[in-house]
Amino acid sequence: MVNYGFQVYCLFSYGYLLGNGTLSAMKSLTNKHVLLGICGSIAAYKSAELTRKLRDAGADVRVVMTHSAEQFITPLTLQALSGHPVHSDLLDTDTEAAMGHIELARWADLILIAPASADFIARLSQGRANDLLTAICLASQTTIALAPAMNQAMWSNQATQQNVATLKNRQLRFVGPVDGLQACGELGEGRMMEPAEILENCQQLFQTGQLAGKRLIITAGPTREAIDPVRYLSNRSSGKMGFAVAEAAVEAGAKVILISGPVNLPTPDRVNRVDVVSAADMHQAVNAHLSECDIFISAAAVADYRPGLRAVSKIKKQDSTLNLSLVKTPDILASIGDLKNPPFTVGFAAETGQVLDYARDKLQRKNLDMIVANQVGDTMGFDSEDNTVDILWADGHIHLPLDSKKTLASKLISIIAERFNANHSTKNSGQKTWS
Repeated sequence: MVNYGFQVYCLFSYGYLLGNGTLSAMKSLTNKHVLLGICGSIAAYKSAELTRKLRDAGADVRVVMTHSAEQFITPLTLQALSGHPVHSDLLDTDTEAAMGHIELARWADLILIAPASADFIARLSQGRANDLLTAICLASQTTIALAPAMNQAMWSNQATQQNVATLKNRQLRFVGPVDGLQACGELGEGRMMEPAEILENCQQLFQTGQLAGKRLIITAGPTREAIDPVRYLSNRSSGKMGFAVAEAAVEAGAKVILISGPVNLPTPDRVNRVDVVSAADMHQAVNAHLSECDIFISAAAVADYRPGLRAVSKIKKQDSTLNLSLVKTPDILASIGDLKNPPFTVGFAAETGQVLDYARDKLQRKNLDMIVANQVGDTMGFDSEDNTVDILWADGHIHLPLDSKKTLASKLISIIAERFNANHSTKNSGQKTWS
């Protein structure tokens, strides 16, 4: 028996070894989570090349196949190319014990269905969830893009066109189809777009241009305030939210300087990173780059106090108690808000209680344009991949429900861009926006 899936894998691997595959000069999908859904269509063989191209562009790819898709290309092929097990069963006792379809729906930054069959489009338009792929789409709040592949008569059929119109009205994206020779021998619209073109469209989905040409300084992570050469005061900030905001800002077209305290995170692509340790270091770095700044976003958890005196050598354990005298650190955010012509300034407020009250007070007291507030504690906020936040400004408030920090960061940047542009538009007209 001939394993066509393995043949396809070998051909594509050979092509890439010869240099026929192209690597993006800039990995514009770095750290992006792409869930690739594959439906039953002869065009499914192109999904192997698409998986490779997505990974070459920096994406982490997970594959979900319908059972009919497995008749055209083997799960083993997609597992080898994606580097992850392929999912196909909705009622899989191993994964569904942990609500696997919900986890995949939350994991994805983009759900890409390629190829998307006429049957899948019909079921999705009806809101059905009778297999794993439709259940994931129904449970997801992220962007969904479909690359249709079907006979030209099926594509032009009124029922299909009505289904497509329904999904477009729900803000789902369509990539193709295109005109060309089809597997059935007919010519017409219905052929799946080529993987390179699908990849280009996916890259554009993450490049909003909302902050094109704007210069941002973003602070992230904790600071460490030395007690002696081996000990310090710090906090539990992981830096994940600040780094996600930096990545989202770059996708919006901004030039980003990320000033980070000590964290164990990779630098987002196209971000200029400056590493610091203490609050004083961060203050100095912010001031050094402030002239390059249109928008300042303070996502860092800067220590409020530091030891008044730093011991020259390690403090030895002697008495039953040790008294430390603490002094205030520079208030970086307040110093920006007090400038005569400050940049658009966004603060963060991580609170364990009375979150909105404390956030509103900080917004006014530090003369901020916007503040992002969230509840923190032993089980939420700092090290988690998900969060929920409230965004406040002088006369507005938006609540963003529980979602991944990457998704929240993208939404936050969109809101910042909207308020920044409205603020500058009003300033140019001579009116005052912020109280």
